[in-house]
Amino acid sequence: MSNRKKFKQPPKERGKNLRTPPDKTEIPPEQLPPIFSLRYLEGEYCLTKCDKDDQAAFALKIHRLSKLTWSQIQSQDRHKLGYERISRDSLKIPIPRFITEDVNLIAFRFSGMKPMIGYRDGCIFYVIWLDRNFTLYDHS
Repeated sequence: MSNRKKFKQPPKERGKNLRTPPDKTEIPPEQLPPIFSLRYLEGEYCLTKCDKDDQAAFALKIHRLSKLTWSQIQSQDRHKLGYERISRDSLKIPIPRFITEDVNLIAFRFSGMKPMIGYRDGCIFYVIWLDRNFTLYDHS
């Protein structure tokens, strides 16, 4: 027989002073703020390759963007708080295999005009590359 204590499960939907947010499926992604994932950010276009000023600018940009909904972001200028679609053909490096052909690549500007490129899945934006030297894709 085990001497393990069993812990009582907390209520799943609310506590005395705390409520959990509604399930994300209840709210359309356009009405939610972006959640930023750095899970796939690595290599030559990683945050660790950026200088301190660009790292700080990146943190400030995702902080500002996280205060807006996706709908509000879509109405912004592409070089300010908005974004633009990036053609796969303009990329100068291979696209990771897990990014399938049906996925649109988009770019936000994070430090001046330096783009952070990634893709959106629902309300999550996966940052794949930080193009600090403007060498990732054809900018013309």
